[in-house]
Amino acid sequence: MKLIRFGESGQERPGILTLDDKRLDVSAFGEDYDRSFFANDGLNRLANWFEQNQSSCPEVPETLRLGPPIKEPSKIICIGLNYAQHARESGMQLPTEPILFFKATSAICGPNDHLIIPKNSNKTDWEVELAVVIGARASYVDEADAMDYVAGYVLHNDYSEREFQLERSGQWVKGKSCDTFAPLGPFVATKDEIPNPHSLHLWLKVNGEMMQNSNTSDLVFNIPILVSYISQFMTLLPGDIISTGTPFGVGMGLQPPRYLRAGDVVELGIEGLGNSKQVAIDYAK
Repeated sequence: MKLIRFGESGQERPGILTLDDKRLDVSAFGEDYDRSFFANDGLNRLANWFEQNQSSCPEVPETLRLGPPIKEPSKIICIGLNYAQHARESGMQLPTEPILFFKATSAICGPNDHLIIPKNSNKTDWEVELAVVIGARASYVDEADAMDYVAGYVLHNDYSEREFQLERSGQWVKGKSCDTFAPLGPFVATKDEIPNPHSLHLWLKVNGEMMQNSNTSDLVFNIPILVSYISQFMTLLPGDIISTGTPFGVGMGLQPPRYLRAGDVVELGIEGLGNSKQVAIDYAK
């Protein structure tokens, strides 16, 4: 299945994107795509319900906004320097174990919402990433069992303000958590929709120019390693998001570096997970 949520910000309703790309409203199922949904076998229950009720589900107009396809995950855990070529362009050694940092959930927005350039920002950067959606409570998980805890996958643009992240002392979270810095979607694809998440083309363009063009086969640490590793340090809850890192081609790595300004258009996509587009605008009170 491909899960969508649609409607005005804060008032989104659940839907499904069908095989023929119709958006159907499944509000009658009675649950949103939140922690409780994933924890209580929601994917299987929804699939069974949809099989019986698809014909009565209203079609969602294409003009309606798509929101983030997951409702209020407890956390977003991101992985730094997890593509070999990206580590090289950053001038850093390959990590010997995953680098973890958090991204505030208040940064989450819809896939095509505007990117707001933060107040006092000079170095807002782009990062196309494959994100993993956790489907069951995971603590001290063995690597061999890790994929049992994965519900699906979603496209994520891990926007970063490099000055906030790297030049102002402290954790990376300051440069990762500004409002609109985590557009998700257009949909969550359940695990069965993506047979091999470690061989997916992913790309990003700025104003039509290809900036990132790579494949998840370049991951340093694969998804089972990441799920297992993170679960040794914290409990992963249903609906949580692990963003697996970005490939080479970020603005910081260019010579000279290039950062986003108001009016820039960022388009990105991952094979099997759709495309999204954000237009950059300046912060306004």
